Amino acid sequence: MARARREEIRFQAADMFGGGASPVEVAGKLGVTCKSAWQWHRRWQTGGRNALVSKGPGGSVCRLDDVQLVRLEKELMSGPAAHGWEEDQRWTLARAAIVIKELFGIAYTVRGTCYLLHRLGWSPQVPIHRAAERDEQAIATWAKETWPELKAPPRNAAHGSASKTNPGNR
Repeated sequence: MARARREEIRFQAADMFGGGASPVEVAGKLGVTCKSAWQWHRRWQTGGRNALVSKGPGGSVCRLDDVQLVRLEKELMSGPAAHGWEEDQRWTLARAAIVIKELFGIAYTVRGTCYLLHRLGWSPQVPIHRAAERDEQAIATWAKETWPELKAPPRNAAHGSASKTNPGNR
């Protein structure tokens, strides 16, 4: 939708160039930068209106085909232990990149792996780090018995003021 709108603006610029308008005039009337208008003007001069047709979505093309993407997703669903990481059951981008390299012989950077997994619908997860010595029963007891006592105001506290000009009850 947005790409079609930008293409339409470029076509308006081509029509204006054909009518003798300068790139600076086109930029002002269409609300675009002068740099863009000058680039369009150069392209229009060499290839006409067709030179301003959209080239499609930007970005690099995925190096894995549809069959490979389906297989990758199945492999990721099998978990890290299926690929030799038994001590920690979390996928990291580095681990996923290693699996891609082993399965398909295609090297991805960590950032490229992030883009690829995002395209597949995977999102990064932040693991919860907990101490190995954590005692859930002791925590629950403390929260139920000790914390309410600490949170409660002192029983014989007199209401006063922290203001130097209004000392409150003395």
